[in-house]
Amino acid sequence: MAAIEASKTALRQEIALRIAKLTAEEKQRQSKIVFEKLINLSAFKSSNRISVYLSTNDEIDTEPIVRKIFQEGKKCFVPRYSKAGMQMVRLASMEDWETLPVTKWNIKQPLLKEKREDALETGGLDLLVCPGVAFTPRGDRLGHGGGYYDSYLKKLKQLQESPPAAIAVAFKEQVQDSIPVTPNDVTVDAVLYPK
Repeated sequence: MAAIEASKTALRQEIALRIAKLTAEEKQRQSKIVFEKLINLSAFKSSNRISVYLSTNDEIDTEPIVRKIFQEGKKCFVPRYSKAGMQMVRLASMEDWETLPVTKWNIKQPLLKEKREDALETGGLDLLVCPGVAFTPRGDRLGHGGGYYDSYLKKLKQLQESPPAAIAVAFKEQVQDSIPVTPNDVTVDAVLYPK
């Protein structure tokens, strides 16, 4: 297990270096391609309750996805992290998104003390747009190391009769033929990236 953890750490560093070499224009170019792929998926079109992570500069830009969810009258849920784990809470509007505070990890997130609708308490999710550091085309996923998404996906599978589609979005630099995984790592249904 220690060897797998060491190779995960090394891969996270390698991917971070690859992404650091991308220009802002290239990140936007790839983000646009991934956005188009996502909104044309039947899983997106048929979903009403969608969870999407709020991106940093080193990730596929999810702002257009959030915007599209609201344009189509769907419900948007975003991650809120705490020591207790992760919950998906409802975002009211684009104005709500614009005024969210930023955490010490430079991630936009609703305040913990704020009362918001929790997806798990009000009907679950139809689609989960997942972040990650590295992926395989088959759906293996290497996260940032906190285990938040692995735990959340397991919980959803237990609580929901039909679990949501879990779709990862990535730069092509994040996709590899194989990545180190453990039995605790949950695979996603699809990985969208520019080929």
